Amino acid sequence: MFYQSLISDWNNGNAHFLRGIISELKSRGHDVKLYEQDGNTCIQNLVLEHGQKAVKEFYSFYPDLSTNFYNPLKLNLDSILKEADLVIAHEANDPEMIARIGEVKSKHKFKLLFHVTNHRVVTDKEAIEKYNLSNVDGVLALGDVIKNIFLIEGWAKRAWAWHEAADTRMFYPRSKSYEGDLVWIGNYDEERSVELQEFLINPVKELQLKAKVYGVRFPESVIKAFKDAGIEYGGWLPNFKVPDVFAKFRVTVHIPRRPYVQLLPGIPTIRPFEALACGIPLISAPWSDCENLFSPGKDYLVARTGKQMVLHLAAVLNTSINEALSISGLRAINKKHTCFHRVNELEKICEEIGIDRSRFSSSRQEIYVAK
Repeated sequence: MFYQSLISDWNNGNAHFLRGIISELKSRGHDVKLYEQDGNTCIQNLVLEHGQKAVKEFYSFYPDLSTNFYNPLKLNLDSILKEADLVIAHEANDPEMIARIGEVKSKHKFKLLFHVTNHRVVTDKEAIEKYNLSNVDGVLALGDVIKNIFLIEGWAKRAWAWHEAADTRMFYPRSKSYEGDLVWIGNYDEERSVELQEFLINPVKELQLKAKVYGVRFPESVIKAFKDAGIEYGGWLPNFKVPDVFAKFRVTVHIPRRPYVQLLPGIPTIRPFEALACGIPLISAPWSDCENLFSPGKDYLVARTGKQMVLHLAAVLNTSINEALSISGLRAINKKHTCFHRVNELEKICEEIGIDRSRFSSSRQEIYVAK
């Protein structure tokens, strides 16, 4: 597998899902090898801000996971892929890397899947068109809308919707020990700056809640807005510590990025999966669950406006609805949205592209993921 980073989740939400998928694959006896480019920006930013201790801490939480750093100029793809049955390459790899893997594929028997988890398919089509996917056996798309775009544009002959999901080895309910009312975990970008004001900052200020925000890349102006609303800013939070933080608060909110809301309906990204898996009541800003992943109003509440967010927060914090939301949301995750379910889907896809089921299930099976 070729991905941006396994170790660093500094502004790299895909690492959450990747860790869960690899853990599940390994538990089934698959031989999984992951490659990430040496000096990638995720690792650089993590080490720059938090030092090597952050890397060591990752391994203390995931002792069975490992990665292989490579220099693109020295990487011998022919050698490392000649025994592979499946290669998964993430779109964070540059077009040249995808092309190189495709060229090696012509010499060997492995199947190649291209994993797409970003909104560039609608916001930067030129970037996607730079990828030569002629040797790719199919696309793993973050949702139906991305899958359909790849097929309609003719970028791929086959594509499957492969949603993110909760890594329930790490994300499960912890014992509650409340220290505050609301927590929001997410990184800053201008794609939801207005929404942060409407659905987070203003409601917290109006209700005078004890709230905390974790994440990176927030400008001083936004941090000041947090402070003015009485919101504590906690900076970067390793994703493996998120479940313990959720247990300290009574509610969380989901504020999706604007491109997903307006252009990619049906894609919630990974944060709601993780929150619901931890049993914390969730209130979401608007997004269209057109793929029927959940039961809005039952698994979580939807606030169409900032005023409605205020009303929902007051209800969750002051009535018994919080327990019903917690139970229903957790049940939805365990029923169909864990990494166990996604690996089941991946194995079925492998059968469809011609990997023999008995060979795929063998402990000798090698799966490589590229990001």
